[in-house]
Parts: sequence; C-alpha cells; structure tokens
Amino acid sequence: MFLKKIKRIPFLYVILGVLLVASVIPLLMYALKMIEINRNALETNENLLQNTITHSIAEEISIYNVTFHQLLINLNQSIQLNITEKASSNVYRDPQTRVMLERFVSTSDFILYATLLDSQGKGLQAGNFEAQNDPFLVKALGRSFAAAQRRLEYQSDPVLISQQPNQFPVMIFSQPVLNGDEFGGMLAMVVNLQFLSDRLRSSSTAGLEAFVVNGEGRLVLTHDLKAKSPGEDMTDSPIVQQYMSWKGVVKGAETSSFDLPVDGQLVPMVGTYWPVSSLGWAVIAQRKRADAYYAVQEVISATTIWGVGALLVCLVLSYFLSLRIVHPIRTLTEASHAIANGDFSGRIQLESRTELGELATTFNRMSSELELYVQQLKDAAEKNHQLFFESIRMIAAAVDEKDPYTHGHSERVSKYSVLIAESLALPQEEVERIRISALLHDVGKIGIEDKILKKPGVLTPEEFAIMKQHTVKGGAIARRVAQLSEMVPGIELHHESLDGRGYPHGLKGDEIPLMARIIAVADTFDAMTTHRPYQSAMEPPVAIDYIISLSDKKFDGDVSRALQAAYQDGHLKMRRAATLA
Repeated sequence: MFLKKIKRIPFLYVILGVLLVASVIPLLMYALKMIEINRNALETNENLLQNTITHSIAEEISIYNVTFHQLLINLNQSIQLNITEKASSNVYRDPQTRVMLERFVSTSDFILYATLLDSQGKGLQAGNFEAQNDPFLVKALGRSFAAAQRRLEYQSDPVLISQQPNQFPVMIFSQPVLNGDEFGGMLAMVVNLQFLSDRLRSSSTAGLEAFVVNGEGRLVLTHDLKAKSPGEDMTDSPIVQQYMSWKGVVKGAETSSFDLPVDGQLVPMVGTYWPVSSLGWAVIAQRKRADAYYAVQEVISATTIWGVGALLVCLVLSYFLSLRIVHPIRTLTEASHAIANGDFSGRIQLESRTELGELATTFNRMSSELELYVQQLKDAAEKNHQLFFESIRMIAAAVDEKDPYTHGHSERVSKYSVLIAESLALPQEEVERIRISALLHDVGKIGIEDKILKKPGVLTPEEFAIMKQHTVKGGAIARRVAQLSEMVPGIELHHESLDGRGYPHGLKGDEIPLMARIIAVADTFDAMTTHRPYQSAMEPPVAIDYIISLSDKKFDGDVSRALQAAYQDGHLKMRRAATLA
C-alpha cells in the first residue's frame, strides 16, 4: 500500500542524477585531492624556504663572526709581539702601531673603527668614525674594556649608531692585550653590520619577516631599523618562545604554526628559528599563513570557479543527452499507454543502432500482431454476439410460432422497448439487455399447453392461471444460461403492476425493476395495436392515450410518457395498426 502512494520518479531525473553523480563526485574528489596536494606542497615549500633562509643567514653570521674574531686575534698577536720586542708603553703610542691599526681597518669594508688602549684606557685609534662622539658606542666600549680588565674576550650585541645621514647597526669585538701574565690593555674593533640588515631585507619579501634575536628573546638585527630597534623585546612571538624554551641548549632548527598577537587579535602565522650557536642567537623567519598559503587559496578559488563552470557544463550536457535517451523511452511509454487503452494503431519512429532501436522495432511488430489479434477477437466476438442474438431471435420466433395470433410479437415488443429505453436516455449496455429481455419475455410460453396457448376464445380462470405461469417458467429457463441472468427481471416480471395487482409476485411501485416496467408498456402497446381473436387493433395514439391514463397506477408514468415521446418524435413509425398474417 505504501509503495502505491510513492510518486513515480521521471526517468529523466534518474538519468540526470546518475550522470551528475558520475561526473560531479569524481570532479569534487579530484578538486579536493588537488587542493590537499597543493596545500601539502606549499607547506613543504614554505618550510623549506624558511629553513633555507634562516640557515643561510645563520651560516653567514657564524662565518663573519669567526672571520672578524680571527682578524682581531691576528692583530692582537702582532701587537703582543711588538710588546715583547719593545717597551709596552711605547707600543700604545708607537706610530708604527698606528699604521698597523689603520692598515687593519682598511683590510675590510665592514670594519669602521679599531682602537688599542693601555691599562689606563688611553692609546691609539684608527678609522673614519669618531667613536667617542656616539654615547651608545662609548658605553659599549666601556663594557668591553671592563671585560678586558678581567682578561675576557668581549663581543657585544648590535648597537644602533648614527652617521649622517644614516643609522646602522654595529658590533664591538674586543680582546685583552697581555704583557706576559699582566693586563696591558685592550684591542677592540667596531664592525658595521649593515650587510646583515641588507641580507635580512633581501630575505623579507612576500610577507616574510626575518630577524635575529639573542638568548633573552631581544631583537639583535632586523631589516627595518626604523620600525624596530635592537634590544626590543620579541618574546610575544610564540616562535621566539619556542627557541627560548631550550635555554641556550638548542639542538636544531624548528618550524611550526602559531598565532601571533597583533593589535589585540591573533594572526595565524608559520615560522622557523635557526640557532647561531657561536653567539647564542637565533635567526627567525615568520610569515602570515594567509600569505604563505596564498597559492592554496588561489587554487581553491580557481578550482571552485572552474568546478562550478564544469558542473554547469555537465548539467547542460547531461540534460540534453538525457533528453536524447529519454525521448524514445517516453515514446515507448506513450505507445504502451495507448495499447493499454485499446489503441493498437500507434507506431514508434526511432532510428537508432542501439538496443533502443531494436526495442522500438520489436514493439512495433508486437503492436501489429496485437492489433491483428485484437481485431480477430473483435470479429469473433461480434460473430458470437450476432450468433447469440440470432439464437435469441430464433427462440423468440419459435415461441411466437406456437401462437398464430402472436406472430412477430416478440420482435415488436423488443423494438418498442428499445425506443422507450433510448427515449429515457439509458446507457447503451442497459438498452441491449432490455432488447434481449424483451425478445425473450414470452419464452416461458414454451411450457404452456397448446390447447390453452392457441385457444381462440376467452380463457377460463383455471386456464388463465396456467397461462400466468409463463413468466415464472421463462425466468427459470433464462436463469439456466449465465449470459441471460441480467435479463431475468424483464422476462419474469413484465406482467407486474404498480398497484400490486400484477403477477407472478404482486410487486408494487419501485419494487418492480425498470426493465420490467419498460417491457410491460411495450407489451401492452403491441397487444392493443395488434388484431387478436378477442379484440380489434387500436390506432397507436388511442393505445398510447389509454396507457397514459393508467400511468402511476398500472404503468410507470415516465415509461408511458417515453413511449408517447418516441411516437411523437417519429421514432416509432406505424402507418396502421399491426395485423396478423
């Protein structure tokens, strides 16, 4: 019951669904896979890029650190050699020592300044930079001299100094000068780190930011000295915090994703640190994930646009292709419905080399064979009906032949009954049943003795009682034939009267079937318009008026008026009263 309530899904939708699923799902899976592959590739490339940048900068810093440190050692060894050969006091004021310092400064574009101080902080200096005029540098040199007094090498964090018109970072390297085991003074040099800032600047492209921090998380170097200054606290960055968590014992580089607080908001980032072990520094590179994976968003956008476009193309193509597939199926469906409704004339015009074409050819052949078979059945049915009807007429004629006074009576009653039924606008099936019932209304007379049936005079009450049995006998005969079961009421009850005075059952009013009421009027009309031994034939209008006068008493009023209408309309044509042959 539930299945019957389900609305049938059009085959077009089924094919469209199959085509879309077959095209969209693989396309979607391909797009998602490509996005995943591109994301993974970009993440890997970003990690490699940041690792390469931080590693190369860290290597450069280490190399420069070792180089400058070694240059200072070499110079210190030369000075100490002079101290051994000369009095120490002469070395710190010797013109040759000044020349040595100046030559040392000129050996590198990165060395701005070199100084040799005795134990009292006085001595020689070389270079085109006045270190004593910069308070930050003076302070840093003071720290380096204090370290030298403790016989320690010193290496400062970068200091931002000004030399019109620019600002640039410098770094101080210093070593104690020893006279034997005695502290003799300090040798120091100031190195320009602008090349490292330029290196950080060249690496800070496309949203990438590269900078250097020390072990305390403070800024050492950056590419933008105007925005940030050396010594600035950078511990708000999670990647700096990860570096500091090693507490100076960093085992290697690390790349990770994190959220960086910026103006009260967390910005998704990806960053890398690479340690500079010799200095206790770390090179940091970080970039917004939106910038790092911008290409992924481009891929997603492009994939979405092209995917939607491809989907629309698939939808349009699927629709038109589905129509080409569905059209012959619809044609077959319509032709099948026509056959189900009894129309076998339809043929399918379909040119196709597929199974659909073969199906159409088979369907057309089946339709032709069904049409021929059904026509043969119709012809056979018509013959059987005609044979059946002729058999009925033959029986009726045989009954009428028993009584010379009722010759043709059954045919006429059948004719009048049909005219009355058609005047009442009864269905054609009912008209046909009335036709046959009227033909056989007197079939029961077969069982009546001839001496009573053919008696020319008036029947005695006993004889009339026997005569009345022909209705019951006729009904019994008709009931034995299945095809006549619907005609029994007209055969058995056509002598019933609306007032209950009829026979065989004395039915009243609506208890009498319409079929019987029609045949009663037609039977009476024929009897009154036919010559009989006991009466002369009446003219039709007289007979009709008589029947009308008994409407709703003996005869049904509607049936009586239907007889009158059929006569007045000219359908019931009688030039004169019926006569016996």
